[in-house]
Amino acid sequence: MNEVLVNIQNLSKLFPKAQTPALQDINATIPKGEIVGLVGPDGSGKTTLIRLIAGLLKPTAGTITVEGYDTIKDAENIHYLTGYMPQKFGLYEDLTVMQNLNLYADLRGVVGEERKATMERLLKFTGLEPFTERLAKNLSGGMKQKLGLACALIKKPTLLLLDEPSVGVDPISRRELWKMVHELLEQGVSIVWSTAYLDEAERCHTVILINEGKLLYHGNPKTLTDRVAGRVFKVTHIEGSRRQLLAYVLQQKNVIDGTIQAQDLRLVLKEATLPVDLNGFKGTVEPTPPRFEDAFLDILGGIPERESELAKMAPRAPETTEKVVVADNLTKKFGAFTAADHISFEVPRGEIFGLLGPNGAGKSTIFKMLCGLLTPTEGRAAVNGVDLQKAPGVARSHIGYMAQKFSLYGTLSSKQNLDFFSGIYNLKNGPREAAIKEMVEVFSLQPYLNMTSDSLPLGFKQRLALACSTMHHPEVLFLDEPTSGVDPLTRREFWTHINGLVEKGVTVMVTTHFMDEAEYCDRIALIYRGRVIHIGTPDGLKEIAKSPEHPNPTLEDTFVKLIEEYDAKNPS
Repeated sequence: MNEVLVNIQNLSKLFPKAQTPALQDINATIPKGEIVGLVGPDGSGKTTLIRLIAGLLKPTAGTITVEGYDTIKDAENIHYLTGYMPQKFGLYEDLTVMQNLNLYADLRGVVGEERKATMERLLKFTGLEPFTERLAKNLSGGMKQKLGLACALIKKPTLLLLDEPSVGVDPISRRELWKMVHELLEQGVSIVWSTAYLDEAERCHTVILINEGKLLYHGNPKTLTDRVAGRVFKVTHIEGSRRQLLAYVLQQKNVIDGTIQAQDLRLVLKEATLPVDLNGFKGTVEPTPPRFEDAFLDILGGIPERESELAKMAPRAPETTEKVVVADNLTKKFGAFTAADHISFEVPRGEIFGLLGPNGAGKSTIFKMLCGLLTPTEGRAAVNGVDLQKAPGVARSHIGYMAQKFSLYGTLSSKQNLDFFSGIYNLKNGPREAAIKEMVEVFSLQPYLNMTSDSLPLGFKQRLALACSTMHHPEVLFLDEPTSGVDPLTRREFWTHINGLVEKGVTVMVTTHFMDEAEYCDRIALIYRGRVIHIGTPDGLKEIAKSPEHPNPTLEDTFVKLIEEYDAKNPS
């Protein structure tokens, strides 16, 4: 065990007016020379703990020391020793890359030759050299995170605190962030990495797992993963609907968790000795290696939502042989820049169709054209057989749209958002009141109705956004990164709803940077540089990416390889 850098003893934090502590009696250590993963569901206390370590909050009880300095008595020393990259508000969006770096250099007292050398080193380290004059708000998600990291490193810290640095970041940028963090580790910087992506927790030397403010586990991630060894299975060679089979097996008490992986199911059981009932479905049940996420869900008691009340209430979409979503040579230019370049695909009724691609590839632009929110420069978009340019109002009445950002009005309460969106979707009188009541019940929003949407916990913010986009029971649902940053429990809940709606004939278009989530898709279009570079099933795309070095590539391996191959064939 390395020398202790951070010592946390009997730590509690109770905010004014809160009913329960944000953190309660936490005891943990953070060693020098390690990446420590801080994991837990939304609202578990991760950000509060990071701010306490950084000396930005005072504990209600207990102590924290960093290199022997107390966070209350020696706050100035703590600020000197730590670099902090917050989840939000780390950058000034109306300043350029260089202006942000200069501001942080001023704040940290980095001047003269040291400043010049630091700027050169950080711009090279982050790959931001060509973008120094670009406004922060115009950077892609991955580039914003790199700039945030650079600002946190203006003064080389002893301890770097990263609060969910990879939220909303594509797999290529995530890999680049991890490479940068390992380089920092070699330079003697210790790192705390808070994350909702549990595959990232597996890469850490140590994990601190908290839930509802309490410490559930502190140690090596592999040790926790081993607790579910022998209890994780795959169901392969399924005949019939894998979504129907998943819905059935999730009702079994012995099943803690279940997810779709392309054409297969992945199950975590309470007891390995008890069989899984397939209810007459044909399929092969075989053991598969456990992951940290399996153990995480096991220690939390498994998934709470087993079936979708939203899907139960939804009417069955009428059957049709027509393609429900049609993109025909869709092109969108902003001045000289082509954001979407002759995009074509068709989606039948009751399919989940995914758009995958790096930040800035054009996915959201395509979504907005298909929803009638952007007018194409060329080409045609149609939903349910209705051309979005000829009859946009009619087409939009069939659509539910959950945007990547700005789905909600932050200064309005949850109730006011529901009222507003019910009006947007032309619900009136009795049906309007009934729809709002349904959404409040389905998404457990009652305690949050009078809170502004900006002040909601992330999981409930996303629930409210989904409620607002589905309250009129649309036949086509557009979800632009619907679970970005949420924990696995909330993600499971969302996909229970989505799978249930698809079984009712709803067609779902989805973008995501979370590759396990992309496994739920029936088909995927890989978007890059504004173009469709591949379309296929998740397993079909993996087949294309197979190589002697990667005989069984993950979807993330596939994503990275296909984009690298495209770059090699089409140098910019």
